[in-house]
Amino acid sequence: MRCSYCMPESGVAKLSHCDILSYEQMLTIARHAVAIGIEKIRITGGEPLVRKGIVEFLGTLAKIPGLRQLVLTTNGMLLEEMATELKRAGVQRLNISLDSQQPEVFSRITRRGDLKQVQAGIAAAEKAGFPIKINMVVMRGVNDSELVDFAALSLEKSYAVRFIEYMPVIRGDNWQSLVLPGDEILRRLSEHYSFTQVVRGGLSGPAREFKIAGARGTIGVITPLTGHFCHECNRIRVSASGKVRSCLFAEEEFSLKPVLSTGDPALIQDVLRSLIMAKPASHGMTQTSTSHAPFAMSQIGG
Repeated sequence: MRCSYCMPESGVAKLSHCDILSYEQMLTIARHAVAIGIEKIRITGGEPLVRKGIVEFLGTLAKIPGLRQLVLTTNGMLLEEMATELKRAGVQRLNISLDSQQPEVFSRITRRGDLKQVQAGIAAAEKAGFPIKINMVVMRGVNDSELVDFAALSLEKSYAVRFIEYMPVIRGDNWQSLVLPGDEILRRLSEHYSFTQVVRGGLSGPAREFKIAGARGTIGVITPLTGHFCHECNRIRVSASGKVRSCLFAEEEFSLKPVLSTGDPALIQDVLRSLIMAKPASHGMTQTSTSHAPFAMSQIGG
């Protein structure tokens, strides 16, 4: 896919095999991260299921002692054929990106996606026994007319539906017009549904979660622009090329490759610990302005 909010229509420059982390290097990072207290790992992208050997890698990752939760974020295009394998490998939850249930709108946002294929993937994942989380990036004038339809997905099924404020990572022209604040999302949903806030679990993400009266699942809003949750954020991101960001919008990146090449467990753990402790207090992005340099979200991880 070439989702409009995630990467340029032309795609991104491809890296050679020597420029990206091997599975062995990823496992080394994961093992040392868990050793210093990380309890949840999310494999994301880009689209992680296109990488050869991904299922075997996930199976090894799932066996790391002390890892409490292994989650995978996907666009769903390959789920129909891979859902059962992923479940057997030990993946515990799936986050599935779905920004429209209308074929024309879906095609316009993703630039090349197949809605029916994604819907078939969601059905296969549910059949395989996965808890399902649906992530919708809400864009004013693009897909915000579907808010009620997406919330309805939580009524009959135990889906967790998340509405995410549009983030100007690419910094396109007039990006401010696309932002629909989380409070407005909730207000518009409240005109159709009665819902109450629910308590989040210990390994939950940044969403404020709610349950519609009588629903099996939940809805939630993630507000990186209008409701900074930086003080609660405990994530670090490691890119495919081994660069670490302690904040999605941080300008600084630290390369783990030189550290990994030493083979020194104590040094690797010390570096990971220092990166976590160096997380900034807040980012500078708001509903109307931002100072970060543009980047393709697909190269850092959704």
